[in-house]
Amino acid sequence: MNRLREILHRIDGRGYKAYKDLERQRFQFPGFELVVDHIQGDPFAAPSRFHVLVPQGVADFPPETFSNRSRGVALRDFLVRAFAREARHVSERRGSGKSGQLFVDAPGQEILERSACQVNQDYVELRFFVGLPAAGRRILGVEAEDMLVQALPVIVEAALYFKNLDHKALWEHVEASEDTDALRASLETLGLVAFVADDSVLPRRSGVDDRPLARAVPFRSPERLRVTIGAPSRGAVTGMGMPQGVTLIVGGGFHGKSTLLRAFERGVYNHVPGDGRELVVSDPTAFKVRAEDGRSVVGVDISPFIDRLPGGVDTRWFTTENASGSTSQAANIAEALEAGSRLLLVDEDTSATNFMIRDRRMQALVEKRHEPITPFVDQVQRLYKDHGVSTVLVMGGSGDYFDVADTVIAMVEYVPQEVAEEARAIALKYPTDRTLEGGDHFGPIPKRIPLAESLDPRKGRREVNLKARGTRTLLFGRDEIDLSHVEQVVEDGQVKAIGYAMAYARQRYMDGSTPLREILGRVQRDVQQAGLDGISHILYPPDLVGFRAQELAAAVNRLRTLRVKP
Repeated sequence: MNRLREILHRIDGRGYKAYKDLERQRFQFPGFELVVDHIQGDPFAAPSRFHVLVPQGVADFPPETFSNRSRGVALRDFLVRAFAREARHVSERRGSGKSGQLFVDAPGQEILERSACQVNQDYVELRFFVGLPAAGRRILGVEAEDMLVQALPVIVEAALYFKNLDHKALWEHVEASEDTDALRASLETLGLVAFVADDSVLPRRSGVDDRPLARAVPFRSPERLRVTIGAPSRGAVTGMGMPQGVTLIVGGGFHGKSTLLRAFERGVYNHVPGDGRELVVSDPTAFKVRAEDGRSVVGVDISPFIDRLPGGVDTRWFTTENASGSTSQAANIAEALEAGSRLLLVDEDTSATNFMIRDRRMQALVEKRHEPITPFVDQVQRLYKDHGVSTVLVMGGSGDYFDVADTVIAMVEYVPQEVAEEARAIALKYPTDRTLEGGDHFGPIPKRIPLAESLDPRKGRREVNLKARGTRTLLFGRDEIDLSHVEQVVEDGQVKAIGYAMAYARQRYMDGSTPLREILGRVQRDVQQAGLDGISHILYPPDLVGFRAQELAAAVNRLRTLRVKP
């Protein structure tokens, strides 16, 4: 600590690059060690990277708080939140640019794996960013001393010492995550694809505020779908079990159809206590598919849905720079299947109408020999029967789906009712007389092989140039990947981690013979074994967040330079 103070006094007032004297240095403080991983080039550059190591003899976290993977992820998530909160209390602007800021990226409502924190039996490690203070490009050594020598120890003691934390809140965080993982792990055995506990709060405050809506109607499961599942801490949890197969969510506008579907979208993640969705879980491979006009598609077999395009276009190997609504939705489904998704989530509001349905009147007017699209209504059951892939659809405008639904949930003022029998009776009373389109089977799920040379993360002198612009855009080398319609990306850090995973997969596994699905599995295995550090070329990255194979595949598939072979 004294040596750090001496260096800061010595470089006070000098040019900003003198801060480099701190790089790769280690400084001993009472109770922890401070390590300087990287120093920014100027006050307007990306902030510097530091980390602290607190011996477990000081941190003193009970082994039970990280005794399994579920608890460990939750504990690390909790500590990142605690550090972020304490850092906000003491950080202030000190000079130019980002000077004076000491921070980690603030987590949202989801409990996720985060590279910012590591915990084991020997130590607690917390990585963070520092905007080193300057006036113009002159070092403000006194202000830097105030940040690192005075403020930092206060943050570390408050956030990383077990004795100073709210023990009740910590245990609730850890146990909530463990319970959620247990519920999700029970789904397949019970023949379910999703579960919503009674009294869950599903509505959010707004489209830009993911916190629970105050005074929202609590969820109550319909009797026909009510199940009870055991959880390690909570014990028996009762709620709605969504069966495998084809499920419709119907109801009037603004009655909660899309709100329920969005809860299933986010049910692939665990949520913080008080979120309202702590006990809402979905199949971990669930993927939201939608129309996505204008996206690029490379070598995707969309023939189960679209065939015989004008001009002799081969839809078994469909490639375009500018997909339409129907071709993009078909490609999104094919790519989700290729990535291993066992549950598709579809909302008619974000779907292409001609992809979803072709009613009897339109079939009479436009003969099938002139219509290349086989609508989803004719393939959704074949997809389940041939490949075991379930679908949950929000459908408010077409009763034709009554003929193919196994389960029908009607939302009435945010209260669900199971109405499959009623829907079947209506289907018998008012037959659509539609002609089934497509063959007897869905068809195989192809395996494409991505070519490494088509993924280039380089830019200028940088071998790996990556940048996330929120959750919507990933800059990969010189290319921009649009993720704005990949709706299950929830944090910027996931986008960054996906970029590193693409570069990692390119170098390690894209050998010209390994299919994409196998590459995705290998990357996920490596992250499980070595953590997010294993996919990054940066030493001690503070800002990577866990992701799924589905989102990694989505990013690869939206790279416009991508090339594949069968």
